[in-house]
Amino acid sequence: MLRTLLYWFGFGGQAVVVGNHRHSQGAGEHGHTHGIVDPGIASSERGIWAVKWSFGVLLVTALLQFAVVIVSGSVALLADTIHNMGDATTAIPLWIAFALARRKPSKTFTYGLGRVEDLAGMVVVLIILVSAGVAFYEAVNRLFHPHLVQNLGWLAVAGVIGFLGNEIVAVFRIRVGRQMNSAALVADGYHARTDGLTSLAVVAGAAGVALGFPLADPIIGLLITVAILGIVWQSARAVLRRALDGVEPEVIDEVRHAAEHVKGIERVVDAKARWIGHRLQVEAVVVVDDSILLGAANEIAASFRAELLEHIPALDGVTVSFALPDVAGAHHHAPKPVQVATVLADGLLEIVDTPEGERMRLRVSRHAEGLRARVEIARGDNTETLDLLPVGQNHHRLESQKAPAEPHEFTARLRLEAAGAVEELPFSMAEPASHSHG
Repeated sequence: MLRTLLYWFGFGGQAVVVGNHRHSQGAGEHGHTHGIVDPGIASSERGIWAVKWSFGVLLVTALLQFAVVIVSGSVALLADTIHNMGDATTAIPLWIAFALARRKPSKTFTYGLGRVEDLAGMVVVLIILVSAGVAFYEAVNRLFHPHLVQNLGWLAVAGVIGFLGNEIVAVFRIRVGRQMNSAALVADGYHARTDGLTSLAVVAGAAGVALGFPLADPIIGLLITVAILGIVWQSARAVLRRALDGVEPEVIDEVRHAAEHVKGIERVVDAKARWIGHRLQVEAVVVVDDSILLGAANEIAASFRAELLEHIPALDGVTVSFALPDVAGAHHHAPKPVQVATVLADGLLEIVDTPEGERMRLRVSRHAEGLRARVEIARGDNTETLDLLPVGQNHHRLESQKAPAEPHEFTARLRLEAAGAVEELPFSMAEPASHSHG
């Protein structure tokens, strides 16, 4: 019962739609079920539609209550009616935000205007806070200056109307807001729910007066103020987190999990994400085999993007970067690589660290059929010869079977052979000035 009540108020855990996995965060629990959310739901058109209908329901509710105010002359109901009319106006910033978010990116706003949703959410939170202040003032004022309430039957009916109208709007906004991943719309939904409780307070106060306890109305008003402040805290956390580029931790977990399904990605070095409105932007730095061609790397990146879309339907943009050689474990004290551009091959010749130790490596992006390579290093009166052989079946990465002799400062030549043709490329290597052997 308590858990249900907390969830109804927004404290029992809000479902965070990450993707094919739906994560539910609650008090010390973490659920995990499967279910795909249609990405088409997350559109500004749906947000505007939700705001229009909720605005209409609240407007009708306020008008019905105002009619009862005229009949009963209740100041309490008048205050609640004005409050509900003000709540209807919270639809205005959301309406404007969803309309602006539909605009296409420009040279000035390259990511579009999705951030306006965060600003609208802040405005909604401020309106809730002001509502709490008004409720507190009215409750304290009536506590010290009791007001005689008349026509209690009409007053109770108007309170029930206010509660039902606000609860309909609350359920509608919260449900659509979660489907859209819009923190602003969810916050406004809980705002409507607390307003419904304010209307019920009018009913409870009328009942207390009918039973001969005139202070029932202001006391219940103070309790409702505490509930409103709790909703302010919950809503402010969600809205400000997104405004400060915060995301649910499950999002990053899904990014790394998606990479495990992509052949060719060795590991994820870094992953970042942020919400822009109700759409998600992801940046990931991954490590792949540094000997593969650019086309193959692009295919891996495309597969990763597709996998991320399967895991996170709310995804709007993905930037995939490949880790630099230093990140992937290159030799920090090796000479600068030598660019190879000949008829038989194009590539890069370098000294690298491998699990077996230092090796001379030739990475080629283009090579003639049956290419053979050898490095001949001048060591005084002698010549050090290193044959470069394919690693496994990869003919785009040729490595020596042993390490080049120290020091790594020498003149040499790269000898290439293929189909009877021979090319020799003279080159020299020099160790970085910061590296010495003592």
